[in-house]
Amino acid sequence: MRIVAGKYGSRSLKSPKNDATRPTQDKIKGAIFSSLGNIFDGGNFLDCYSGTGNMGLEAVSRGMDHATLVDNNKGAISVIKENVKNLKADKETKIICGNIFSVLERLTLKYDVVYIDPPYAKQENEKLIQKLDDLDMVKSDGIIVVESREEEVWPEKIASFTKYKEKTYGITRISYYQKEENGK
Repeated sequence: MRIVAGKYGSRSLKSPKNDATRPTQDKIKGAIFSSLGNIFDGGNFLDCYSGTGNMGLEAVSRGMDHATLVDNNKGAISVIKENVKNLKADKETKIICGNIFSVLERLTLKYDVVYIDPPYAKQENEKLIQKLDDLDMVKSDGIIVVESREEEVWPEKIASFTKYKEKTYGITRISYYQKEENGK
């Protein structure tokens, strides 16, 4: 696993020695960031189930100002800290150990991009998007990206977010939601 592009491009990332996390494959990660386009000129990225820090560190590498990396697994947090240290990205990241639903209550930033990729068996994506909306944590033109199993189908609209794109890559489905203009 590595950073695909940007200032940390081609740098390797560590991953846990167990199967508690499922890092997004480089090919899919590259496709996601290409699909997001040129939105990485500053801004904030929230990785709700960070695992290795892979997605948030890719966002910072490509030009985001800050990435908040959240995971409730202490082993994953240890790996995230090691990856942040190896990239010297500590000023651009905040690492938080805890359940994302509890952590959201303490966050003060508004995010340009939110990435949701929970363990497939524990998905509460609609509930999480609703909570992000209730707490008004996504900027007015912000995007939420949901990674799930290919057979999962997500609603066209969740809270003030509308699905605008969906792609499948083998067994993985990527769904893109954008906050409506008249949303919060």
